[in-house]
Amino acid sequence: MQRLVIVSNRVPPPDSVSSGGLGVCILDALHDHDAAWIGWNGELVSNESEISSTCARYDRLTQVTMPMTERDYREHYLGFCNAALWPVLHYRLDLACFAPECSEGYRRVNRRFAREVMSNLRSNDLIWVQDYHLIPLGANLRRLGARNRLGFFLHIPFPPPEVLLAVPEHVWLVSSLCAYDVVGFQTKIDQQNFCRFVCNFLGGEAESDGSLRVAGKPVTAVVCPAGIDTDSFSRMARSRQAALQIKQLRRVGEPRINIIGVDRLDYTKGLPERLRSFRRLLELYPRNRKAATLMQIAPSSRGDVKAYRQIRQELEGLCGEINGQHGDVDWTPVRYICRNVAREALAGLYRGSQVGLVTPLRDGMNLVAKEYVVAQDEDDPGVLVLSRFAGAAEDLREALIVNPYDPDEVARAIQRAITMPREERVGRHRALAARVRERDARNWIGEFLSALDAERGAAFSDDDLAPMRPRRGARYAWMDPLPRPATTGAAI
Repeated sequence: MQRLVIVSNRVPPPDSVSSGGLGVCILDALHDHDAAWIGWNGELVSNESEISSTCARYDRLTQVTMPMTERDYREHYLGFCNAALWPVLHYRLDLACFAPECSEGYRRVNRRFAREVMSNLRSNDLIWVQDYHLIPLGANLRRLGARNRLGFFLHIPFPPPEVLLAVPEHVWLVSSLCAYDVVGFQTKIDQQNFCRFVCNFLGGEAESDGSLRVAGKPVTAVVCPAGIDTDSFSRMARSRQAALQIKQLRRVGEPRINIIGVDRLDYTKGLPERLRSFRRLLELYPRNRKAATLMQIAPSSRGDVKAYRQIRQELEGLCGEINGQHGDVDWTPVRYICRNVAREALAGLYRGSQVGLVTPLRDGMNLVAKEYVVAQDEDDPGVLVLSRFAGAAEDLREALIVNPYDPDEVARAIQRAITMPREERVGRHRALAARVRERDARNWIGEFLSALDAERGAAFSDDDLAPMRPRRGARYAWMDPLPRPATTGAAI
């Protein structure tokens, strides 16, 4: 049986995953597969000589993890990934910061990951690389001789070429994606943006079957929306623990309307805009005072990045303003929780909330929206208010779709959700739940692996590799030796 080898920047222990995100997506999808999961364990060491990998077994899943040096964390993770790629891929050029040493750190970590993968690889493994931290990994694996089928999935948005051109090494970056056999995206827009870049800036050609050909090599770009394990999460929402959570929620808030938002603390999630929209709800519809409560769960992340510290300060300030202006001795309008909450507890909170508020400014998919839908009581469901800029909006059309930049529009949608008749709520939820179940985690992994293992088989032959080699003395960007930019004194 073929083994699936998943590579991601971070590999969390299975029992530490909370809500949404890449970790949930992968774990929910792996129930039926023999798999290895390789990546960083979250630990830091002083220098490369201290790096060694460890192996842990969880049923059919093997996790191979290693630490990262403090320099790599600073240059690769904080520098290139989070200060450069993350804002650009989320259309936030105003927050992007580029530094040559960080670019080199990104390349260095990807080379080390490639060596680790090669040391654990079997000849017939399918390799599936996850997300923007590891875009060059496939090209590095090819250089080291890997002939396995290589797939890559981008969990976050792929912006239009006009935005991506802001990255100083945009040609190298996107041409590195072309070393993979299959590149997966969350939405049709992301796929179209990628194809536009490849055809307009890399000389790629669109084939009649919808695939691309770049420098003689076929590349398949597919749309595979990420999903959740719907059956498992639905059971959590109906569990005894969930019932206790709902009882506590309603005892604290009775007879109030519970609105919930769950997001990692990040400037892409639109949290200050969400709080302003909730404040606008109280202003436009005064009858919601002492009736509606927003619970915002926003675990802190990437505290070493200045933009994240600023967003936390802004969020805490807004919570204080709203509670000070509108609150009373027996009512706190905004309940703000800045820590992780277990998925089992979240399932109960979702089920006990009449409104799920998912309003990112830009998001690849947003699995919280899908978790909220699945957690609902089918006979008396809550209403999902969803940003048009979340990837989930492409599928979840029966949600109340809003522009998160317009506080009045979001406030009106919340009010509509609060007052929506049960019959309409049930009809909308039935359609949403059917689509979430249809495109669950197993469907996500099944669709992608079908594309990855299609037609040409699981292994590369010499003929497959030949088109990647330079012709007549030419070289393609992803094949070039990694440049070391000159600096004062010495090369980096």
